Formats: sequence, structure tokens, C-alpha cells
Amino acid sequence: MPVTVVLGAQWGDEGKGKLVDILAHESQLCCRAQGGNNAGHTIVANGITYDFHILPSGLVNPTCFNLIGSGCVVHVPSFFRELEALEKHGLNTQGRIFISDRAHVVFDIHQLVDGLEEVELGGSFIGTTKKGIGPTYSTKMTRSGLRVCDLFDEKIFETKFRRMVHGFQKRFGDLLKYDPEEEIARYREYRHKLQDFVVDQVPLIASAKAKQSSILVEGANALMLDIDYGTYPFVTSSNTGLGGVLTGLTLGWRSLTEVVGVVKAYTTRVGSGPFPTEQLNADGDKLQSVGHEVGVTTGRKRRCGWLDLVVIKHSHACNDYTSLNLTKLDVLDDFAEIKIATGYTFAGQPLDAFPANPEVLSRVEVKYETLQGWGKSTTGAKSWYDLPVKAREYVEFIEKFVGVKVKWIGVGPAREHMIAR
Repeated sequence: MPVTVVLGAQWGDEGKGKLVDILAHESQLCCRAQGGNNAGHTIVANGITYDFHILPSGLVNPTCFNLIGSGCVVHVPSFFRELEALEKHGLNTQGRIFISDRAHVVFDIHQLVDGLEEVELGGSFIGTTKKGIGPTYSTKMTRSGLRVCDLFDEKIFETKFRRMVHGFQKRFGDLLKYDPEEEIARYREYRHKLQDFVVDQVPLIASAKAKQSSILVEGANALMLDIDYGTYPFVTSSNTGLGGVLTGLTLGWRSLTEVVGVVKAYTTRVGSGPFPTEQLNADGDKLQSVGHEVGVTTGRKRRCGWLDLVVIKHSHACNDYTSLNLTKLDVLDDFAEIKIATGYTFAGQPLDAFPANPEVLSRVEVKYETLQGWGKSTTGAKSWYDLPVKAREYVEFIEKFVGVKVKWIGVGPAREHMIAR
């Protein structure tokens, strides 16, 4: 039973959705393990652009079943809005999308609190999407949150919900403008609408494994946003790496056959936090405009910079990739020179690894290697040898430095714009 895991290797927005879309056509089950609708995946298939947030991208394959796992947090109104948007594009999702009954629920109050917590932080704000993800994981860890299974017992739900709301009201006082009875009333309707989507994921995954089904795991966010191994505190509130896959889904480590790290050919991030290779100059502006670097979920322009192989080596050390998918190589087609970060120094001393301390990270000096650009279009290249020599040298430099083979290379937005090696 093959299980392939696709994970972001940088700060997200690497273009994971396209590889997931390709691999989903060979998979019977596609799963999300963590995160919520703060994720954003764009897929272009058959000339139609689909935007995914909480839903797994495997829904584009009409024969693939999809699961939002126990490690995820689900804003129910957004779940239904996203389904409706896909159906308006002619995508039939009926009977192919399920939510674990152990997943935690994101309520509107979590989203309001998310904004208030950002205000509290002042100049040190995280730059969250304000989708309520952090507050939901907070209530999960303090054991005051509600899971999907809690929604179906009206009395228990309302008791637990009012207790949670009371805690927030005590904390924020008059700053929190919120009527819990309005949200309770909405869930009286959602309760019936939601019931056909909810499953116990433990026997579901056990059954898929027993049938030797091909399972695909779609990571959300990326390793550098991991709550433990990312650029804390400028991270999301879940484990975005391989650890989150093993806890958010009941797959078991012996089931894993491939762990793919998705790497953008340069680096971007959204929100606050240190970004050593960020280019606040014409190169950064060019990467942003040519790469159309605007967040799917937030609509914010992404910060842009050169590829950082210190980040990728750290990401590989945490996730143990079996292969890499290099995306958006075509964005670099018109650069005369291309820089790649290969090391950091701090206070005149070289660093052996990616530093945990954000203050150190914000003050590192970056060591770059400069490679010659290829000055030719790679868009639409079908095979490795269709790429210009200098483009191949760029890919080979990455492989050699990280120690992992680049198995897929993205050269455009469409499904067919992917070279497999």
C-alpha cells in the first residue's frame, strides 16, 4: 500500500497543489493532516483554475476520495462555501469528501479573537491570516475546544460552546463584540447539513490500507511555518512537517513510501518574520511580478528573494525527503545572474545549521553562490533535455547541495507544465 506525502519545504506557496493534482490521478484517497483554511492551493486543470483552502486538492480527480484529517481545524461555513465554489466550476464532489469527527471546529469567535490577539502583539504581530487557526489550536491544547463530533449533541455542544465563549469574554471584555446565540443558531442548521460528511477516520484509513489503496497526503503551509521547527513565533499553529502527518492521520510510519519536498526555484513568504534572502530591490520586484506572487488565501503580495539552500537543508533534516519537486523554474528565465544562498554567518562566525533564535536569524549575513542565467524560455519544456544547459546546472547545484534528487520540475502553471525525471 503506497503512501506518498507531499510537503512544503519553505514558507508555503511553493505550488504543492499541482503535484498533488498529478499524483491524485493515481490515488484512491487524498488526505489533509493539519491546518485549516489558512492554506491556499491553486490548480489549473482543463483550462479551469480551482482554489483550494481546507479541501484536499485530490477532489479534482473524479475517482479520488478525500479526507480532512483529525489534525485539521475546520471552519464549517468556509467548508461549505468552498464546496459550492467548486461545484459552480462544474466539479462534482458528492460522496468524495469527508471530515474526521476528531477534527476541531473553528468558530467565528476564534476568528474575532485572532484579530484581537494580533492587536495585542502590536509591532511584534505574527501576520496571521486571521482565519482563527491559532485560537482554535489554542483551545484544542487547553482542552476547551470543540470537535466535530461535539456538534451532533445539541445540549452538550451548547454547554461547551458557551463555556468557551465565556472564557474569551473574560479575557477581552468589551473589546469582543460578539453574540454567541447567533452562532449557536447557525449550527442548528449546519448540524443536519454536515452529518453526511463526517466519519471516524481510524477505520476509514484502516480499510484503505487493508485494500492496498494508493494514499496521497497533501501538506498544508510548509516546514518553515512549523510550530516546532519553523521561524517561531512567526509560524502557524500546527506541525506542518512529517510529524504532523503521523499525528494528524492514522497512517503509521511503516506505510510511508515517498516523502516529496516541494521547493520553489526562489523563496517567498507571507506575513512577518525573518527572511534572510529577501530582496527589497529590483530583483525582488521582478520575482514578485513575473511569478504573480500574491497569496491565494490572503490576497497579500508575497515577499520575494533568492533560493535559500540553508532553509532547504534544514527542511530536509526535519522531514527526510526522498525526492524534491522544484517549481516555477520558468520565473527565472529572464535573469542574467541568479544567486543561491549556501550559508550563514553571525557575528563573523559561520553557522552550522539553521538557527532557532529569530533575533540571530534576522541579523545573519548570507553567503551566496552566483550562477549564470539561461536567458531562454523554459515554459512548456517536456523533458529534462528540453531545458537549457544553464537551467539544468541550476537544478543539479540544488541536488548536490541538498543531497536529494529533483524528481519533478515545474515550468508553468498548468498540469502539463511538469517535467518528470
